[in-house]
Amino acid sequence: MSQSGAMTAQWLFHDTAEAEGEYQRQNLKEEKRRLAEEKRKFEKEMRDFRSKKQLEEKRLVQERQLFEMKWKILEEELQKLAKDKQDMEIEKEQYYSQKNTETYTQEPGKRIVRGELFFSGVCNERGLKKRYKDLIKIFHPDNADGDNDTLLEINREYDNLRKVFE
Repeated sequence: MSQSGAMTAQWLFHDTAEAEGEYQRQNLKEEKRRLAEEKRKFEKEMRDFRSKKQLEEKRLVQERQLFEMKWKILEEELQKLAKDKQDMEIEKEQYYSQKNTETYTQEPGKRIVRGELFFSGVCNERGLKKRYKDLIKIFHPDNADGDNDTLLEINREYDNLRKVFE
């Protein structure tokens, strides 16, 4: 090969290498751009995921608090029911013990229930006032079922018990 042929070959090799290098640079730039785009997408997905995670954690905390509140209410209501059951048992025992004793005051031609029965199971002043108001509504003489003698008996027993609770 002549010197000019060798130079041409060297020049062609150099041009080919340069073209190959340019092609690789273009491919690397394209690859870099594609990777940068994937990185942005991935970072956006991570932000979205973190945001959803935070929202879900807040929701779980709220649900846990709501559950604890409901559980506390249920426990309190269960305790109230147990106390009410206990009070009913006591009242039932008092009722059966009083049933065996004389429950009525006999007057000529009339049968008046003794006042103690109206207030059985009352254990405080508040309960006494509530029971008294309820009894007045029932036995007031202006009502169809009202009875003046029974109302007097209720008033007498109410006054006695009011003194006890004061």
